[in-house]
Amino acid sequence: MQRTDLLRFNGAVERDPAIDAWLNERAAELGAIARQWFEVMRKCGDEVRELLHDGCPVACLGDAPFGYVNVFTSHVNVGFFRGAELPDPARLLQGTGKSMRHVKLRPGTDINGAALHQLIEVAYEDMKDRVENG
Repeated sequence: MQRTDLLRFNGAVERDPAIDAWLNERAAELGAIARQWFEVMRKCGDEVRELLHDGCPVACLGDAPFGYVNVFTSHVNVGFFRGAELPDPARLLQGTGKSMRHVKLRPGTDINGAALHQLIEVAYEDMKDRVENG
């Protein structure tokens, strides 16, 4: 894939206070789940930037998005813009879109946290490779 084929978002910043406000406005349990996993995205590297896009927090490598969280009525999605291309040995990813995939998290339901953490790191590294090497 060439660099020009990457989805790009204008306006990503190092730390967007609107995202913290968004997370704090969500129901307690669901907001805590979303906050936990968005923090993992924030800590992937110094180049992580963020913005609200389509009403939810998005983590980018510079201006190229790699992950997002979104809160619904009874669950949280941790999503990946190139998720269809990520290795997923724990089989956490759901969805049938051409590129995007997500992991659905529900309060009180066990999740393989180590595997989800790994997916986030791999998504970041994958995007870093795409941005740097085309």
